[in-house]
Amino acid sequence: MLKILIQKEFLQIRRNAFLPRLIVMFPIVIMCVMPWVMSQEVKNIRVDVVDNDRSTLSQQLVHSIEASRYFVFGGQKPSYEVALKEIETSRADVVMVIPQDFERNLTLAKAGAGVKMPTVFIAANAVNGTKGSMAGAYLSQIVTAQVSPDVATLQSKVSTLFLYNKHLNYKVFMIPALFALVMMLMCGFLPALNIVGEKEQGTIEQINVTPVSKWAFILAKLIPYWMIALFVVTVCLLLSWAVYGITCQGPLWLIYLLAMLLALFFSSFGLLISNYSDTMQQAIFVMWFFVVSLLLLSGLFTPTRSMPHWAYLTTYVNPMHYFIDAVRTVFVRGGSFLAVAHQLLALVLISAVMGVWAVVSYKKNS
Repeated sequence: MLKILIQKEFLQIRRNAFLPRLIVMFPIVIMCVMPWVMSQEVKNIRVDVVDNDRSTLSQQLVHSIEASRYFVFGGQKPSYEVALKEIETSRADVVMVIPQDFERNLTLAKAGAGVKMPTVFIAANAVNGTKGSMAGAYLSQIVTAQVSPDVATLQSKVSTLFLYNKHLNYKVFMIPALFALVMMLMCGFLPALNIVGEKEQGTIEQINVTPVSKWAFILAKLIPYWMIALFVVTVCLLLSWAVYGITCQGPLWLIYLLAMLLALFFSSFGLLISNYSDTMQQAIFVMWFFVVSLLLLSGLFTPTRSMPHWAYLTTYVNPMHYFIDAVRTVFVRGGSFLAVAHQLLALVLISAVMGVWAVVSYKKNS
């Protein structure tokens, strides 16, 4: 009986003109596009300079900004008021003001002539807090390197060892997390729309009058999406290797085990929502609410330790958090089974509870 029901599910997927294309194209698009556009490295910061000194040192500062790969030099402005209007109209992101007699006062201050050390004024547009703070930090480093060569020389002698991602390639950090994003959408939304679609079409009534048990019916709905999850993870791993040259540093079977547990959770969760939904629109909105919440609280984009304490407590029941943490440990650091045993146990418990709930909540009228 279970085999026949599974065949029915695959026939429904195959006869749908859109779903087979979606299952193939969605992971390809996500893996080929998102690692490039989701980089959090701040670049192309538009800078205006107000040079009130017009000295050799001030021009060296300007040329250093022009040569930086992080900045787009917007030119020199006659006054701070003019430059500030550039920020207000979004034509500039940051303004640097070099005071008058900057080089002269700096030379006298270093010689101990009793002159106060001159300061360079930096004003950054902090509507985007990350961009504003990074722009100020970049400019401060350039000024420090020009004004205090001794400090710059000392900094150049500091040797930093980067573990696991020595080139600081953001794609290495994002690619394993994108596995979760793909499976969440594929194995969450499709099952959620499955039963609701049958309710709207009236075909589920034919199942309800048969002797098929609730366990067999729900398993028949889950198993196809587990197989889709295996296919999706395989495609993601192949694209990671073929497109970016990034391979898993740990055992591959752990990646598949983690993927299957996450697929079990989201497919069960999707069926659970469909059991309580009467229309497809209702299922979509409810699923979207929970998906966005789980995604933003998972640590996919930002560290969970940066959250408020009350928000951090939600990670203890968030399967996305456990999966992303574990898959990055295995994929990037080469962690073993023991390194992710805690996350595996949490995923098993959460997925088992969700699976049982999906079966119990299905009301079969025979």
